[in-house]
Amino acid sequence: MIDQAIANGLYLELLFVAMNLLGILLINNLILYKQKVNGLISLMLISGVVMCVLEIVWSFIDGHPEFKIISYFAVGGYSVSLITFAAFVNLYLIDRFGIKLKIIPLIILYALPVAITVLLCATTPWTHIMFRVDESGNVLTMEFFETVFHGIVYFYVFSPLLIAVYFLTIGKKKKPSGVEIPLSVFIFGAIAPFLYWLQLFLLDKGAEIYETSSIPVSMALVYLVTNVSTHSLLKTRAKVEAAESELRVAADIQTGSLPTDFPDRPEFEIYASMDPAKEIGGDFYDFFMIGDDHLAVVIADVSGKGVPAALFMMSSKILINDHAIMGGSPAEILERVNKQVYANNKAHMFVTVWLGILEISTGKLTTASAGHEYPMININGKYEMLKDKHGLAVGAMEISRYKNTEIQLKKGDSIFVYTDGVAEATDADNNLFGTDRTVEALNAVPEGASQQDVLAGVRAAVDAFVKEAPQFDNLTMVGLKYYGPRDNTAAEEQS
Repeated sequence: MIDQAIANGLYLELLFVAMNLLGILLINNLILYKQKVNGLISLMLISGVVMCVLEIVWSFIDGHPEFKIISYFAVGGYSVSLITFAAFVNLYLIDRFGIKLKIIPLIILYALPVAITVLLCATTPWTHIMFRVDESGNVLTMEFFETVFHGIVYFYVFSPLLIAVYFLTIGKKKKPSGVEIPLSVFIFGAIAPFLYWLQLFLLDKGAEIYETSSIPVSMALVYLVTNVSTHSLLKTRAKVEAAESELRVAADIQTGSLPTDFPDRPEFEIYASMDPAKEIGGDFYDFFMIGDDHLAVVIADVSGKGVPAALFMMSSKILINDHAIMGGSPAEILERVNKQVYANNKAHMFVTVWLGILEISTGKLTTASAGHEYPMININGKYEMLKDKHGLAVGAMEISRYKNTEIQLKKGDSIFVYTDGVAEATDADNNLFGTDRTVEALNAVPEGASQQDVLAGVRAAVDAFVKEAPQFDNLTMVGLKYYGPRDNTAAEEQS
């Protein structure tokens, strides 16, 4: 048996420890785990801190008759916060088990007992049904408080143990991987009684025994919430890592399918680039020979982001390539591709496409656009926007008609095509780079520069405009310059 003063000191120290642990855990969950203040776990921890604070106040003023009125407020507030804390603990635990209650059971099981407790505590100074404060300032709890009230509190705290036992036995056979949280609840149910017994053992003063549940339940709850929150964080992190892995695969698919070997031909020069954003998009470009005298150039932008966009991009790229090799004008090719894409488009995605076919021997460039950005063309020594004929994006409707635009390129003429990531690049004030700045950037490149330098000049202008603002979309560009046929005779006649 220990001295009463020592017991009082230990009791208050344990209460302070419980309060501080719950407070630290609350701050940790709000900041680290991004919990909302009105979330179950936050409400549970807030009510727990309030409970400990009021019990500390109760302990300090107990036995001081001059604080009789404050004692009623402190003990009444403690009782309300205790049952509120226990109710939130119960709601938190059954929520972790995936049990969802309808509004009527919620009112009967939780709101009603808390409301009755508030009413009883408010009337206790006159009815003394919960407790009373004697002339010496000592708080005396009544039988109703010790039996019915504490019985409801213990039911709230320990009833989830039955659910935990179910999940650890019968439920384990159905879902072996789902035992982490039930096991944590089961251990919580073992820690709380053990700490309660240890508290009685340490603070036993003979006639008076500290029978507070704040300390053991609070400390056991620290283990439970930390364990469950860490488990949830690890699961979330695993999902994030899996998603990031998928995005890396999508990025590899996207970049790996783009041609990077640019032909060294005397008749033309072509260069392309794609600077990916943090979020995987569906931009792509392509160029390939159709026979010996035709060069096909494609640039496209798939709707959406992530893995679906990357996969849709792959299938669209293959279809365009296959249908272009089969022959036909760009408009006919896009019509055939659109019909095939729409027939198998369960995801309801679409892709904007610009397709150009250059007849190398004559310099005739035939293009068709499926809702893509207007190209920039340089046929008089300066770039300007070419408003070619547009059709609907591929995959948007079952039947779409496209029109060809014919451009006669002479020696030294060039064309620049791009995706909306260029014109829609945004600075910190949400201003768009726009097509006018794109034309200015193109014309700022020195005459005679390579197509690689042309694209680098545009990218540098975009970077200077957006500065530190993040890149939200891929920047994909293709530059094509025509030098004339191999024998140069036709080219000289055209010029």
